[in-house]
Amino acid sequence: MVLPMLLYDVTRPLSSTLPVYPGDPVIELTPIAQCAWGDGANVTRIVLSSHTGTHIDAPRHFFDAGTTVDHLDLQVLIGPARVVEVPCVSHITVEDLRSHELLGVTRILFKTPNAPLWDRPGFQTTYHALTPEAAAWLVSRGIRLVGVDYLSVDAYEAKDFPVHRCLLQAGVVIVEGLDLRAVPPGDYELYALPLLLQDGDGAPARVLLRAAPRER
Repeated sequence: MVLPMLLYDVTRPLSSTLPVYPGDPVIELTPIAQCAWGDGANVTRIVLSSHTGTHIDAPRHFFDAGTTVDHLDLQVLIGPARVVEVPCVSHITVEDLRSHELLGVTRILFKTPNAPLWDRPGFQTTYHALTPEAAAWLVSRGIRLVGVDYLSVDAYEAKDFPVHRCLLQAGVVIVEGLDLRAVPPGDYELYALPLLLQDGDGAPARVLLRAAPRER
């Protein structure tokens, strides 16, 4: 018997209480028309940055000549991905990566102890991220997409965003702000589709993981 496919929505819902990276505008969801007011429809004005919630970073985020979000290769944004659980006490290191079998993996999503941080008010600076050495190691092994479960692949204390620069300069797509709490480590089909912002440096995205059907 073949069990049905499992589909995980790993997107953080946008709301006025969702934390944003320091310096980014807070999320504003303002009704501008309401049926209750006598209007013909409900309409909301949305104010947010291109790097809000679950979002994708394009190379243009740090490089003026880099690829924009509307020109990212869909073949990178859709395809096999591996969720790797890293119970790190600090940041993800090369040693952490070497402890996993990643042969043939081109898309990797990191599940860390970051999940409880989302339940605290405001941005949390103690999140787990990647070290620059780990980023370079991933690039050297042909990784094309990297996802993390908080708002930055760089540690908050890092200077000049070395992980972003390493990955994006190599053309690696970054997905930040994932919700991987309910997702067991393993292999999935990834669908990471950003808003189609013309010339965008990044964009909020709806990200789904589909598990392959299992035999029973």
